[in-house]
Amino acid sequence: MISYNRKLISILAWASFSAVGGVCQNTTTPASPKPLVTDLYTADPSAHVFNGKIYIYPSHDIEANVPQDDEGGHFDMRDYHVYSMDKIDGKVTDHGVALDIKDVPWAGRQMWAPDAAYKNDTYYLYFPVKDKQDVFRIGVATSKSPTGPFKAEPAPIPGSFSIDPAVFTDTDGTTYMYFGGIWGGQLQRWHTGEYNASLKTDLGKDNEPALSAKVVRMSNDMLTFAEPVRDVQILDKNGKPLLAGDHDRRFFEGAWMHKYQGRYYFSYSTGDTHFLAYATSDSPYGPFTYQGTFMEPVTGWTTHHSIIEFKGRWYIFYHDVERSGKTHLRNIKVWELKRKPDGSLELIKP
Repeated sequence: MISYNRKLISILAWASFSAVGGVCQNTTTPASPKPLVTDLYTADPSAHVFNGKIYIYPSHDIEANVPQDDEGGHFDMRDYHVYSMDKIDGKVTDHGVALDIKDVPWAGRQMWAPDAAYKNDTYYLYFPVKDKQDVFRIGVATSKSPTGPFKAEPAPIPGSFSIDPAVFTDTDGTTYMYFGGIWGGQLQRWHTGEYNASLKTDLGKDNEPALSAKVVRMSNDMLTFAEPVRDVQILDKNGKPLLAGDHDRRFFEGAWMHKYQGRYYFSYSTGDTHFLAYATSDSPYGPFTYQGTFMEPVTGWTTHHSIIEFKGRWYIFYHDVERSGKTHLRNIKVWELKRKPDGSLELIKP
């Protein structure tokens, strides 16, 4: 989550640009997609293909009547639903509540963006939630069905922290988790390796390397980390780390990993500037070389996405606030993701 005042300035600036025709050209599709879910507010959609069908694991926005603040206190989500689609333009089925905060023994509040994975004949739901000391940890719950219900482990993953878990299984069967989010996501509070509640933001350090997302290999049972957590280093074309003040390019939150023709594509949200950007590497650990923006700002406060291949075509799942106009009541959408012959991602202008 990010500074509301800073984000509002970004939204207003983008709206002014849009009003004069700046975002209406060269889009990858001719019209804006419609919300996939209209009876609930949903956001942060993590999409996966299991058994030839698309399953979506979003967060569930609610009107909790919590005052808005810079750390996202008004995003007070309490459960997860799972959705499925047989085809991109087909019916979206709601499979009901897959996990509720009351069924997570160690949880305190705020169930934010989840992800899912399949291995060992088991489906795993990974979720960030604040513990009873108000510190974000990452939990895991299991099910024999991709739609749940999921049963949470009695404690968070040892050594886990911050938000936005994204789980990627490579072609060799090795699974990695990417995670982290600045400000409300508390990543900056772990900068020294120990939790420091006084570190509210990472501002004032514009000339230092930006805070990094994290990556870690998962254990074979998918319930713990198999190694110490590493930084996801993002470099510019000259091999220098992106700086904290480089708000149009630096990592902020919402990591995702996909692989295309042997290359690893690490994509993420720039947070307070509201772009989706990506960087590539020959290794799932990186370092990653920044390649550019592939999606310009949507309406709303946050940007959080996932990317999948389905029946030979690539798609991006994301959210905006078309239905409510409120930053904490969002709706998920899907759009085709296209590539240039060299594998680079074409720019989407929603």
